[in-house]
Amino acid sequence: MKTRFRHIVLLFLGLSMGLSSCKSVKVLPNKAPIKRVDLKTLSNEIVKAQENIKTFRARIKAEYKDGKQIQQVNVNFRLENKKRLWMSASMLIPIAKLLVTPEEVQFYEKFQKTFYQGDIAFINEQLGSDFTFSDLENIFLGNPISDLGKEKIERISHPTDYVLVPKAKGAQFRPTYFFDTQTFRLKEQRFLVAGTAQSLSIKYPQYQKVEGKLVPRRIEISTFDGTNFLQLTLTFLRVDFPSQLTMPFRIPDGYDKIAF
Repeated sequence: MKTRFRHIVLLFLGLSMGLSSCKSVKVLPNKAPIKRVDLKTLSNEIVKAQENIKTFRARIKAEYKDGKQIQQVNVNFRLENKKRLWMSASMLIPIAKLLVTPEEVQFYEKFQKTFYQGDIAFINEQLGSDFTFSDLENIFLGNPISDLGKEKIERISHPTDYVLVPKAKGAQFRPTYFFDTQTFRLKEQRFLVAGTAQSLSIKYPQYQKVEGKLVPRRIEISTFDGTNFLQLTLTFLRVDFPSQLTMPFRIPDGYDKIAF
């Protein structure tokens, strides 16, 4: 049951600073990264490129692969900044709903008539992570989960991208961020679990401009635990930013609570 439910969670996931200087990073005609660039200026450009989004709504085509099977579902996705994240999945008929707030996760699925309601730590237990609600928001909006405007960072040489690594010590996840040299938007955020073979990669191979905002068109999430490789591809369709969002959620009567 736990493995199956972990797959469902993976399916649902895929989960400023003011500029005081006029300096900016040049964009080279050949799109190559500048060899010598001031890291503070570069991090400012990255923060400035992130979109200020208060509400976000999309239709998502989700495809899950684990080497043995391929599953596809349609997902209605809604996000209210710093408050709520809601999803409703269907395969011709509605099959599951999820509601996440900074404090709580609620979920139910109709196949087994089960539900979960509890602390957001539940998601981390399934993924072996320590994500916060803010991290989940950033994943869907194409932002790094680290605040690069505040953290100390170092750069890794790369032929096509700006690659940055926070200097924080003792963290369970060791993140590496790849940024486009033209737009300064995130191309990939990669995490390694210290002392293990476990890894998590979140790629952003395509962006789209909607109402003047540059947001992900496709997100590819993959995990590897040393043996098993799982991949989730999310394609964002019909994106908009409505002034108001409804997120209906009620656990049906007669459903059994999942215990872990």
